[in-house]
Amino acid sequence: MIREIIYFSRHGETDWNASQRIQGQVDTDINPRGRAQADRNGDMLKSLIGEGTGFDFVASPLKRTRETMERIRARMGLDPHVYRTDPRLMEVNFGDWQGYMIEDVAAVRRDLVEARARDKWNFVPPGNTAESYMILSRRIGAWLESVDRPTVCVTHGGCMRTLFYLIEKMNGHEAANLSIPQDRLLRLENGKLIWV
Repeated sequence: MIREIIYFSRHGETDWNASQRIQGQVDTDINPRGRAQADRNGDMLKSLIGEGTGFDFVASPLKRTRETMERIRARMGLDPHVYRTDPRLMEVNFGDWQGYMIEDVAAVRRDLVEARARDKWNFVPPGNTAESYMILSRRIGAWLESVDRPTVCVTHGGCMRTLFYLIEKMNGHEAANLSIPQDRLLRLENGKLIWV
């Protein structure tokens, strides 16, 4: 069991989120709504942990998570740039599907889209670097095991879905289909996940 308290924030909304374009590890920026969401999460964190004394601050290295972290830290009254990144916190890699709409993929390979719908947790899209949520959960699990102090983490929706599988023992199908808000914090404390 993870002994440290961890606050997770998903990155703020991007235009690709808004249009439901498959993003994965493509490096996109947050939009004005995403900036407001990041600011809200920063205000909430300040109310919960003040200036975060003793907390580690870590983000996925993608632009959308870094800007979200920088806005959160600014709202907490901290230097926006004093945090670290960890590539294990990057979004699931959707391989050749990144940058496309799911309907674009379905027009060419409906069989693969249907296979993913049947088993979203274990499905690996085409492409040499592609991952399933199960593969992602191993990456996130390794990161969790490395946490050794209270932490604020900015990551991605897919990564946060795997937390429910790893910590709450939710089945993979349910976890892969969870809706992960961009304007709320998820707290891990005493082996339990709670939205705040």
